[in-house]
Amino acid sequence: MLRVENLSRPGLEPASLTIGAGECVALSGPSGAGKTLLLRAIADLDPNRGVVSLNGESRESMPAPHWRRKVAYLPAESGWWSEKVGEHFLDMAAAVPLIERLGLGAGAADWPVARLSTGERQRLALARALALTPLALLLDEPTSGLDPEATARVEELLAERLGEGASMLLVSHDARQAGRFAERSFSMKLGRLAETGP
Repeated sequence: MLRVENLSRPGLEPASLTIGAGECVALSGPSGAGKTLLLRAIADLDPNRGVVSLNGESRESMPAPHWRRKVAYLPAESGWWSEKVGEHFLDMAAAVPLIERLGLGAGAADWPVARLSTGERQRLALARALALTPLALLLDEPTSGLDPEATARVEELLAERLGEGASMLLVSHDARQAGRFAERSFSMKLGRLAETGP
């Protein structure tokens, strides 16, 4: 269970929500409303205030890299800092089956990052996050740049992780996608989080 209590930072009013094991919560709102700020604050990527815990274990009780392996954040535009794809994975062997299921070749580790399309970057970033076997996923438009076939592959993996008990916070402008995954929905407007329905 991922619990967020009175989490705030500039641009984000105090926000609270709880996401159970195996539950997906959808988050919607206009651009600039604060959705990404909330995800980044939960992942502890920006200075923030409030209490965040996972299965009763507080974020402050562990080093930040350990927290981010348990609570994986997938941004809308993933970061790539080395020349080759494989240099971005902690365990490439664990990632290869995921990469193949996402429709990319097993040899992707040797690909130069510079040759990747937007959709390839998006799918490889998801494989990178899932290979960590996180207990919670913070997903910011995970299929926005993908065609229907690639979207279906991504959704299949996400559904499996939910079935295995992961907690998921999903930002999506696709109402149908949110409806397929989410049991509850929240919206953000001007940095304020509000529950909008079951």
